[in-house]
Amino acid sequence: MVTNPGLSDTLNFIHGSLKNSSRRHYSKRTSSVMKESLVYYDGDERPAEASGGGSGAGSSRTEAEARGEAGEGGGAARPLGWRASCCPCRFSVGQLKKALWGSAVVLSVCSSWAGTSQLAKITFRTFDAPFAITWFATSWNVLFFLLYYVGHAWSSEEKQSPLQRLRECCRFFGDDGLTIKIFFSRMAPFCVLWTLTNYLYLLALKKISATDASALFCCNKAFVFLLSWIVLRDKFMGVRIVAAIFAMAGIVMITYSDGFHSHSVIGITLVVASASLSALYKVLFKMLLGSAKYGEAALFLSVLGLFNVTFITCVPLALYFTGVEHWTPFSHIPWEKLCGMAILLLSFNILMNFGIAVTSPTLISVGVVLSVPVNAVAEAYSSDIVFNSVRVVAILIICLGFLLLLLPEEWDRLAVEFISRFKVSKKEEVIEERGEPGFTGQSRNKGSRTSTATFAHSF
Repeated sequence: MVTNPGLSDTLNFIHGSLKNSSRRHYSKRTSSVMKESLVYYDGDERPAEASGGGSGAGSSRTEAEARGEAGEGGGAARPLGWRASCCPCRFSVGQLKKALWGSAVVLSVCSSWAGTSQLAKITFRTFDAPFAITWFATSWNVLFFLLYYVGHAWSSEEKQSPLQRLRECCRFFGDDGLTIKIFFSRMAPFCVLWTLTNYLYLLALKKISATDASALFCCNKAFVFLLSWIVLRDKFMGVRIVAAIFAMAGIVMITYSDGFHSHSVIGITLVVASASLSALYKVLFKMLLGSAKYGEAALFLSVLGLFNVTFITCVPLALYFTGVEHWTPFSHIPWEKLCGMAILLLSFNILMNFGIAVTSPTLISVGVVLSVPVNAVAEAYSSDIVFNSVRVVAILIICLGFLLLLLPEEWDRLAVEFISRFKVSKKEEVIEERGEPGFTGQSRNKGSRTSTATFAHSF
C-alpha cells in the first residue's frame, strides 16, 4: 500500500504530542497526591500514617476528601503538623542544658547568701565575736586558687603544673609579678575593705533582722553605679538614677517602719556602710586592676586571704584581750556553725566570681535578690520580725531598684524592638485566625468554603 509520507509524519507528530501531554497531566496529578500525603513534623517531611494500617485505598487521601475536610474547617487548608513546624518554643539540648545550669547557679547563690545570714545570727547566740568570725571566714579565701586549679586541671585541654599556672596568673599584678611592694600597696587596701564590709554586715545582723540586712545590702548596686558615674565616668543612665532613688527611699522607709529607734537605726546604718564599702571595693578594683580572668581573680582572692591570716590575726586577739569580744573556751566554740557559715560564704563568693562561666551575670544578681524573700520566710516561721505594710513596700522598692540596675545600657532600644516584634506577631495571629487575606468578607455557605479550599490547594 502506498502511503503519503507527509501525512504519516503529521499523524505521528500529533500522536506523540497527545501522549506526552497525557504523561505530563498524570505526572502533575501524581505529584499533587504525593504532596497531600506528606505531613510536616518538626520541620521534616514524613509520610502520613495510613488509616488502614497498610497499603490500599486508605494510604493516601484523594483531592476531593482533602477539599471536604478543608471546607469543614472553615478556612484555608494547611498541611498537618503546621503548628508544630511553626512553633517558636523549640529548645535545643544545649539551650536546655544552659537553662538548667543557670537555674542551679541562681538557686545556689540565693541559698548560700541567705544561709550565711541565718547561720551567722544563730552563731551569735553562743559565740558573740563578729570580728573573729569575719577573720575566720576570710581566712578560707586561701583555698580559692587551689579550687580553681582543680577545676582547670579537670576541664582544660592544655595541662599546666601549679607553679606554671601560678606564674602566668601573677602577670595580672604587673610585669614583675606579685612583688612585696605590690603585696602591701595593692592588697592591704582591698583586704581592709573586704574585712570591714563583712564585719559591719555581721554587726548589723546583731541589731536588725536578716531580711532587712539582705534587702539593704542590695543597695550596693546603686552605690556602685553612682561611684562609677562620678569616678570612672561611666555612661549616664536615667533609669539607674531612678533605681538609686528607689534604694534611698527604701532605706528611709525601713527605718520608719521600726519607728526610728536607736537600735534599728544603728543596724541600718551599719548595713548601709557595709554596702558602701562593698561598692568602693568594686570600683577601686576596676580602677586600679581592671578586669581579671578566672585564674587571676582566684589568685587575687587567695592572696587576700593570705594577707588576712598574716597581718589581721593580731586584731581579733587584741579585741579578745581588751574585753571587746568575749570568746568562750575552745571546747564550747560552735565550730560546726562557724565552719558551715565559712563554707557558705566561700561558696557564695565562688559563685559570684566564677558563676559567669555557666550563666549570665544578670541571673547571678537575681539570685542575690531572691535571698530577701528566703530570709523573710525563714524569719516569719521563727517570729523574729513583724512584716507591716511599710516594711513590705520598702523591701519591694529596694528589690525593684536593684532589678532596674540590671538593665543593659541599650535597654530602651531593645524594648522598642521587642514591642514592635510583639505587635507584628500579634497581627499575624489575627490574620491567621480570620483566614487567608482577601477572603474575610466571604459567606460561610458550603459553596464558598469549597471554592476557598480549592483555591488554597491550587495555590
